[in-house]
Amino acid sequence: MPQSLVRYTNILSIIGDLIRVHVPDLNQGNARANYGDLALIEQNNQAYSMAQIITINREEVSLQVFSGTKGLSTGASVCFLGEPMKATYSSNILGRIFNGAGEPIDGGPLLDQDPKIEIDGPSVNPVRRVLASRMVRTNVPMIDVFNTLVESQKIPIFSVAGEPYNRFLAQIAIEAEADIVVFGGMGLIFDDYHFFKTEFEKAGVSSRTVMFTNQASDPTVERLLTPDMALSVAEHFAVKEGKKVLVLLTDMTSYADAMKEIGVAMDKIPANRGYMGDLYSQLARRYEKACDYKGAGSVTILAVTTMPGDDVTHPVPDNTGYITEGQFYLHDGVLDPFGSLSRLKQMVQGKETRDDHSTIMNTMIRFYSDAVNAQQKQAMAFELSNYDLKTIKFGELFKKRFMALDVVIPLEEALDLGWQTMAECFDPEETLIKQSLLEKYWPNQAQTGVQAVAKETAEA
Repeated sequence: MPQSLVRYTNILSIIGDLIRVHVPDLNQGNARANYGDLALIEQNNQAYSMAQIITINREEVSLQVFSGTKGLSTGASVCFLGEPMKATYSSNILGRIFNGAGEPIDGGPLLDQDPKIEIDGPSVNPVRRVLASRMVRTNVPMIDVFNTLVESQKIPIFSVAGEPYNRFLAQIAIEAEADIVVFGGMGLIFDDYHFFKTEFEKAGVSSRTVMFTNQASDPTVERLLTPDMALSVAEHFAVKEGKKVLVLLTDMTSYADAMKEIGVAMDKIPANRGYMGDLYSQLARRYEKACDYKGAGSVTILAVTTMPGDDVTHPVPDNTGYITEGQFYLHDGVLDPFGSLSRLKQMVQGKETRDDHSTIMNTMIRFYSDAVNAQQKQAMAFELSNYDLKTIKFGELFKKRFMALDVVIPLEEALDLGWQTMAECFDPEETLIKQSLLEKYWPNQAQTGVQAVAKETAEA
C-alpha cells in the first residue's frame, strides 16, 4: 500500500502543540516514521495541519503540530510523508516574506512549483572553510571602527527589553555591504514585524532581502523552524550562487524559550533555570552555519540575544558567549564600547582597511575611558586637571559623533572624523601616536578649526 494512504488514528494525548500517536510495528520499520520527517494531520476527512516528528519511543511517535492543536481531537488521523521539512529556494524568494513554516504571508504568488531544500542540515566540513579575511561594512562607526564585523563571523547583540535593538538590526540590514540579507524574526509582536517590512520597503532593499517571521501570535512550534529556514536559504545562496550573505536573527532568547516550552511538554528533565540540557548544542548547531566557503560565498550571522533582568549569566547569553566570536552590548540606546568585542577584527584591520585603523581604535577608546573616569571625579566634586577637562570634552563629542545609533558614515570618513575629534581636544604629543601616522593624518590647526565650526553648524 502506498505510504500516503496509511493513516494512524490512535492518538494517545494532546499537550500544548504536541501530539503522541501509537504506531504499531514501528520497530519493524513498516511506518517509515523517521526523526525530523513531516506528517499530515487530518480531521473529519480534511487536512488539518502539517506536523514534524520530534521523538520516537518504541511504538510511540511525538509530533509538533505547526498550526497548533486548538480544535484538534483524539479522533484525528496521522499520515507520515516520509520526507523532512523543506524550504523554498529560488531567485523568486527575494523580496518575499514567509512564516515560520515557510509559507508566503505577503500576499504574493504561491511558490509551490519552485525548488525545495532540506532545512537543519549538518554544519560545513571544516576543510571547506576559509579563514576569515574580509570585512562586512555596516556604516556604523561603533562596529566598523571599534569592533569590525568580518565575513563568516557569528556574533550576538546582547541587550534587554526596551532597547532599540530591532531598529538597530534594521539599520544594519539597510546599510550593510552584502549581496543578500536573510532576516529571521522569532516571537515578534505585530508592530515589530510591520516595522521591519516597511523599513526594508522604504529603503529600497527588499529586492535583496528574504524574511522569515514568526509572530508572537503564531504557533510556538514554528518559532523553532524560523532560524533553520533562514540559515538553510542563506547557505544555499552562498554555496550555489557565491553570494555574500548576512543573516540577521531576533530574538534567540525567544527561540530558546520555545525550546524550553516544547521540552517541558515532552516531559524532558530541565536543567539550568528550566532550559533543556542540550541548549548549548542546539544554539551551536545554528551559529556554526556561519562560514566563508572555499571557492564560493559566505554566511555571516548577527543575532539579537535579550538578557532577562540584564543578567549576562542567564543560560542563553551565557551559552552563546562560548559559541560566538565576540558580542555587541546594546545598553542605554548605544553600543557599549567597553563590553563589546569582535575577536576577528584583527583579521582585517590594517590589512583590508587603512593603516591607521588600529591606532585610531585604541587611542579613542583610551581617551573615552579617561573621560568616564574624569566624569566620575567631577560628580564627586574632585578637582579636575586640564587633561581631565580635555577628556570630558572628548567624551561628549565621542558619544555624539560615534556612539549614537543614528550615526551612519563610511569607515574612511569615520577614521578621518576620529583624527579631527582628537585634534579638537588634544595636542598631538598627548595622543602617544607614532610620529609617522601623525604626519600623515593629523589635521592642521586651520583645517581643524574650519571643520569643527562647519560640523557644529551642520548639527545645529
